[in-house]
Amino acid sequence: MKNKREDLFKESKDKFQPFHKKLWALSGRLYEMFRAPIGVLRRRFPNLPSLGSIGTSLASFRLCRTFWNAVVAVSRKASFTRLEAFGRARLLKIDEIRSNVLVKYIARELFLYFLVCFLFFFVVFFVNQILLLAETILKKRVPVFSVLRLIWYCLPAIIAQSGPFATLVGFLMCLGRMVTDNEVLILRASGQRYLTILTPVLVMGLLISVFSFVMNDYFLPLGTLHYNRMYRQIIVSNPAVELESHSIKRMNDSTIVIGTVDKRHVSDLVFLDVDDEGVQRMIFSKESDVLNAVSPGVLMQLIMNDAVVLLLDGKKSASYDMLVSDTLTLNIFESSIIQHSGATSPREMTSYDLYKKISKMKTESDVGKSHLNSYNLEFNKKFSIPFGSIFFAILAFPLALVFGRKDGQTLGLIFGIIISVMYWAATILGQMFGIRGGYNGFWMMWGPNFFIGTVGMLLYVKLRKK
Repeated sequence: MKNKREDLFKESKDKFQPFHKKLWALSGRLYEMFRAPIGVLRRRFPNLPSLGSIGTSLASFRLCRTFWNAVVAVSRKASFTRLEAFGRARLLKIDEIRSNVLVKYIARELFLYFLVCFLFFFVVFFVNQILLLAETILKKRVPVFSVLRLIWYCLPAIIAQSGPFATLVGFLMCLGRMVTDNEVLILRASGQRYLTILTPVLVMGLLISVFSFVMNDYFLPLGTLHYNRMYRQIIVSNPAVELESHSIKRMNDSTIVIGTVDKRHVSDLVFLDVDDEGVQRMIFSKESDVLNAVSPGVLMQLIMNDAVVLLLDGKKSASYDMLVSDTLTLNIFESSIIQHSGATSPREMTSYDLYKKISKMKTESDVGKSHLNSYNLEFNKKFSIPFGSIFFAILAFPLALVFGRKDGQTLGLIFGIIISVMYWAATILGQMFGIRGGYNGFWMMWGPNFFIGTVGMLLYVKLRKK
């Protein structure tokens, strides 16, 4: 060793400055001073860790934890209670630091995958909304600025709807990737519990649920209110928007069969309705013109040329009345086409306003059960869809750990999309059964969430038993 050191001194003599020479010489003296004690220690303790292993231990908190464990053990034997309490406090601090590092890492990965999936679902729903507007609005030559405003008013609904689905797919992909890369196995082997991973998953799911609820409860009613108001203005300024060529339009209490629509000119128009006395009216016109409203509450006027009116009385099936007119003016009211045109709909209310409305409706004797149930369904919908994120988080954690051992990221994407489609279908069916079938709105809206949460907890129990 001494000869090697002398050779190094000779080789570096011409390369180093005087200061570095002195520093090198000082290090050599220090090495010679500590070489003998270090050699004795290594011969007596062959398992003594090297400097590199000590640095690695420091980086992973093992050395600090070992030191404070020794302090606690010695102080307990010596009955030094204060020192023992201090050592235990330091151990808890070390565990807390390590847990915080893991939680921050997992939360960051979850947020990254959630953000990517949120943008994916946002684009899907956004494009779907644009296609719907293109089908009903754009082809009627509505001004571009009005269309952009309608799209802007639809954004809260798109954001609120994208959050829960992005939570499921993003969390499944993230946790599936961690399982495939054996990160979960390493955490478990190092003594970490499943709770270390589950905590950021639940916290992230809860934060996303709160964000979605704010969008769904405040910005969605506000956007819906402005959307309906803007849509009425478009129809009033251009009534032909509501008339589509070769279609049948069913209104609240009447039906219009429409032929060919060319701007404000309509051919082969048939109007069907029933008056208060139960007499069926059928109005035919070969050529009709569409005019703007002339009085409040009237959406449009149909000037029917060479009109034929046929009156059929159900009580007198053997007879009928027929009227012929050169010109007939038919007023189409807003309430016939746009529902809740005079009052605020449940979708346009916040949860607090809707709760007060339902409480008031319960005290009124003339309110039907089905009408009350529709309001109750909308009230539960304002909570069930946003807070579906927390239920999706409960399902995503054990599902990814159980089925994500091989190519978990791809399986997470597939499972996530399938479950999202099934959840969306269950929500739509719940609304249909609640409104048309009169089933309880609470169970129709919260049923899918409770089912998902139950499956998630059962999978978690199965995971813990392994």
